[in-house]
Formats: sequence, structure tokens, C-alpha cells
Amino acid sequence: MRTAICERLGIEFPLFAFSHCRDVVAAVTNAGGFGVLGAIAYSPEQLDTELTWIDERVGGRPYGVDVLVPGKIDASALDVDARLADAIPERHRDFVAHLFSKYGLTAPPSGVSLGPVAGPAARSSASPAAGSADEVGRRVTAAGATGLIDVALKHPIGLIASALGPPPAEMVAQAREAGVPVAALVGTVEHARRQVAAGADLIVAQGTEAGGHTGDISTMVLVPQVVDAVAPVPVLAAGGIASGRQMAAALALGAEGVWCGSVWLTTEEAETAPAVKRKMLAASSLDTVRSRSRTGKPARQLRSAWTEEWDAAQESPGPLGMPLQLLMAEEAMARIGAAAERGEPGAVELANYFVGQVVGQLDQVRPAREVVYEMVSEFADAVERLHRLSG
Repeated sequence: MRTAICERLGIEFPLFAFSHCRDVVAAVTNAGGFGVLGAIAYSPEQLDTELTWIDERVGGRPYGVDVLVPGKIDASALDVDARLADAIPERHRDFVAHLFSKYGLTAPPSGVSLGPVAGPAARSSASPAAGSADEVGRRVTAAGATGLIDVALKHPIGLIASALGPPPAEMVAQAREAGVPVAALVGTVEHARRQVAAGADLIVAQGTEAGGHTGDISTMVLVPQVVDAVAPVPVLAAGGIASGRQMAAALALGAEGVWCGSVWLTTEEAETAPAVKRKMLAASSLDTVRSRSRTGKPARQLRSAWTEEWDAAQESPGPLGMPLQLLMAEEAMARIGAAAERGEPGAVELANYFVGQVVGQLDQVRPAREVVYEMVSEFADAVERLHRLSG
């Protein structure tokens, strides 16, 4: 599997693993793939600690870091000097309180007025963004991402990725100076062209099947269009890829490799909250929905009482924009996750997380290394089958 991207990055398999969990990143990297750590989960100081931990375990093998720098955020948040949380309307705070009451959570919601979310929930996938809600909100602005970029480039990373918006000029300049390629995630051909014009060295074409922030175009349609539009810039395919057969299909479409996220959420190493992991293992591919209820931007996630209430309930005020919805939702989800682990049924109904439609394929807990090797083995079988058909 020596694609051009393998040669460029010095990896054995063109299998990129996006995760907020350092253990997953290290495991996939050590198995011959390329782990990518989602940096929004951490403050600059915490990111430095996580990357140092990875450095000590991957033996010089390359890995990457992904920062979330949206092209557009809620302008009202920018006018708040002291606390972003102060920009959240009272009716939205009241709606969160209503949900806690309706679903019988024993601990009242904090809204976003309390201090940092502490304890295990702050590092679980039910609440990936550690620190106070206000800190979380600021990390998804260009200014907030700068500190994360600075830290990432001080480590021997092999790639830095920009999600949601074109990579900021400062990020591109810093990466160029450090000799680190810049990747960018896109959901349309036009976005791909903009990202290349902004300096991206690698494009991740992500179809609507993917977990997290996605557009409306399917992977099968999007990937070949992006490949043609940005050639010779290499393209990775993302969305709906959790097996070797799907990986083979992506490369047949012209991609140089695949970028996967959802498949790692049910691995042994994943920090996915146990209650959420159980929901994923039982879910079908119809049990996801694109909703603005977690971040303020359309993001695919498990369908749950949380998404239903925000998107369809008559009394819902409607989601706020990013970053306000994000910081409000993550504060609430930290407490919902803790209540779900105590076995509170209402909290279990509300609990969810970002995951793609491949959740219907995730029916067992396995080590991340085993997932890598199984995907590579199935890829080889799929390619051999195609050779037989063409012979």
C-alpha cells in the first residue's frame, strides 16, 4: 500500500485515524497508520502534555494534530470581553434546565455559569473539551486556535489539519517554516479549491456520512470531484469508511488514502463514555442525524433525546451559533454523561456523541491495532477480487 501519501509521510498504510484520545492515536500510529489528535479537546498546556505522551510512545513514527478553526462563528460572541458564556440568552439556559427537569436528572444543570468541568467526564468522549465552558468556546476562534497550533508545531508532528475553515495564513506560514504539511477538511469542490488556494498541501474530502461536521454531499460523489478539481494535490477520502472494502472503494475513486474517525470510538483504547459506547454498539446506520444541537453547526451524531428536543420540540429556542451552542452543550453533556454512568435513565436518553453512519458496522469492542490490521487485510482481499474480475 505504497501510495504517494505513504511515501511523503513515511507511513506503512494510508489509514488516518482522527481521535480525541491519545491512546488511539498512538495505537494506530504504532500499527503502521497515521493517528491524528483532535486538539479542541485540550488547552495549550494540556495539549503539550498529551503530545509529549504520544512522542514517548510512538518511537519517532509520524502522527498529526487537528485544530478546529471555523470560517464563521457567532459574531455576538466576539463582543464579550469577560466571558463568552455571558452572551448565551436566558431562554437557552432555561431550555437546558427544562431538559434536565423533564428527563429527571438528579443534579441540576449549571448552565454555563459554574467553573471548570472537572473529573473523568472532562476527558471522556461525552465531553471531549476539558476546561471551563468559556475556555472551550474560545478555542474555536482563530485567536484561540493559535495557542494550540504553536504547541503542536513544537512537537515532531508529521501533519497539522484545519477543520471547518481554510487554514489561517499564520498557520500555513508556521507549518511551512517547520516543514509540516497542512491538511484541510472539505465538504464541497468549491471548499477544496479555497483550501488549496489558502495553502493546504492535502485535502480531506469528507462526505455527509461522516461523524461530526459534514456537508450534504455523499463520499462516493464528492471524492472523485475533489480529486479532479485539486490535482495534483493529494486527497484523502472520509465519511462512511470503517472497513477494508470501503477503503478499497475510496482509493478506486482516486483518493491517496482514507481518514477515519467513527471506527475508533468503540475500540478498547477509546475514551468514549461507557453509556455512549453501549448506544453506539446497539445503533444502526439510521440512528444518526445531522444536527446543530451540539456545536451550532450541522454535525452528524447519535440521534438522542438531546437532538430531538433541540431540533423538533415546540418549546425549543433553536440552537445558537458556534461557539455559544458548543460551550453550552458541552457543559450540559459533561453532567449528562456523569448521570448516565450512574444509571439515570433520562440521562441515558439524552446522552450522545458525534459518529457517522458506519456506526451500524460497529458491533464489538476491539483493540485499535486489530482494527487497523483487519482493514488492511480486507483491503488486500478486495483488491485481489477486483483483479480476478478484470482478468
